[in-house]
Amino acid sequence: MVKGVEFTGLRDMGDPTELAERYENEGADEIVLLDVTGRGNDLDTVRRAAERVFVPLTVGGGVRSRDDVSALLRAGADKVSINSAAVAQPELISACAHKFGSQCVVASIDVRGGRVWVNGGRVETSLDAIEWARRCAELGAGEILLTSIERDGTRTGYDVELTRAVADVVSVPVVASGGAGTAEHVVEALRVADAALVAGIVHERAVSVAEIKRTLCANGVPTRMTYAA
Repeated sequence: MVKGVEFTGLRDMGDPTELAERYENEGADEIVLLDVTGRGNDLDTVRRAAERVFVPLTVGGGVRSRDDVSALLRAGADKVSINSAAVAQPELISACAHKFGSQCVVASIDVRGGRVWVNGGRVETSLDAIEWARRCAELGAGEILLTSIERDGTRTGYDVELTRAVADVVSVPVVASGGAGTAEHVVEALRVADAALVAGIVHERAVSVAEIKRTLCANGVPTRMTYAA
């Protein structure tokens, strides 16, 4: 498991399987494994994680074909996130939705300056992020994973304005990602998004998933309080 700032300066944070199990025990509703190298996920890692956690598992990074999606689902993923390949081949979203069902197809969108970036946030495209999110939903994606590159790892809070703009134009769930620094930031994100992804703050134990859940509950945000305290 690694974490950086704005997709750079990656640091080793531990074993992904052990961390996934820890976060489930703390009350995480889902686990997301994203291979930031772009080479494609290690299926053995996915299998180990799937064997040890019982919440939904989303896996992405380096997914280039319907066969890649099939392999990840067979390894134990419940949902597969597609990013760069979807930009290059938008029909891949439709093909996977038709073959496996929209419920397991996640369109992952990395955004900087309102534009979609691909290849691990290294290559800018001409796509407007909000319009691309709308298009992904139309193509059959059952969920949008929306990451603000500019907020990633900064712990300054999610890009709520961007998240709201995307949520307003799609009818599928939107997951806010990038910028979580406190439990209160998660509260803010869930005012406009359906879910919020956290990474660095829980990897480094700045706050636990259980503490985030308690803060959500205290602020009237509906959540499942089924964690081991």
